[in-house]
Amino acid sequence: MDWQINGLPVHPLIVHVVVVAFPTAALLLLVGAFWPALRRRLGLITPLVALVSLIAVPLATSSGESLEERVGHSALLETHTQLGDTLLPWAIAVFVVAGGQWAWQRWVLTPEAQRPRPALRHDMRLIVGAVLTVLVVGTSIGGIVTTVRIGDSGAKAVWSNSSGG
Repeated sequence: MDWQINGLPVHPLIVHVVVVAFPTAALLLLVGAFWPALRRRLGLITPLVALVSLIAVPLATSSGESLEERVGHSALLETHTQLGDTLLPWAIAVFVVAGGQWAWQRWVLTPEAQRPRPALRHDMRLIVGAVLTVLVVGTSIGGIVTTVRIGDSGAKAVWSNSSGG
């Protein structure tokens, strides 16, 4: 597929969706882990933003591969391409953890949701909550760091040739 609009590559447009949606999802997830009132208010917003980024990441990768075929090979572009391939696992992890965090809030921590079901033991709630928090911190920070590394390598690949540096 030729990823162009009016003869221009669509990759930078899709990348901007990833650069906004993915760190936003990761930050909402991270803040929600430590600010339960915000997590409750956000509800499905965090998993939905994570879903948008999860959909955008493979589109960015595919459009980038199409663009790479048009512009030719360079070591900087190869680095960027290899790093770009590492974001999808993070996007999947952030989406899954965001869904888990939402479900935990919705079906376990919300008092109204517990009434029809037997409540989890207090110690089990603490353990699951702690594991979920560790997953949130790991996936959020790992995903954001990976996004920054990919963006930095992409900027170097684009601007090193055009700026003479």
